[in-house]
Amino acid sequence: MSEARSFTVEEANATLDELREALPRLREARRALIAAGRRINERIVNDGGGIEGKDHFEARATLRTEIEKLAETGILLRDPETGLVDFPGEVEGRRVYLCWRLGEDQVAFYHELESGFVGRKPL
Repeated sequence: MSEARSFTVEEANATLDELREALPRLREARRALIAAGRRINERIVNDGGGIEGKDHFEARATLRTEIEKLAETGILLRDPETGLVDFPGEVEGRRVYLCWRLGEDQVAFYHELESGFVGRKPL
């Protein structure tokens, strides 16, 4: 884990309103790109090619923007479909990831650096 940023629980919780808006946009943009990729592949099979329209390029731009914003703030996107993110932080002097998923009220879990989501523990 990078030493550049470490979130307190309070700092992580302060980002949640923004994440509640950004993560659904990111998820929808990802879904749109996946759908566009399928359409392109179908066109290749049927007629040798195809290009996507404006919606494809807008979704790509949205996805890139949202991922860059997360990266700039030090938030780690773990699963765009469920809105799972990690915040580098500390618990009892140990480096851990504070763990939050879209739909949860607040950051209330953490996990060790090596354990991932399955190792979530309450704060």
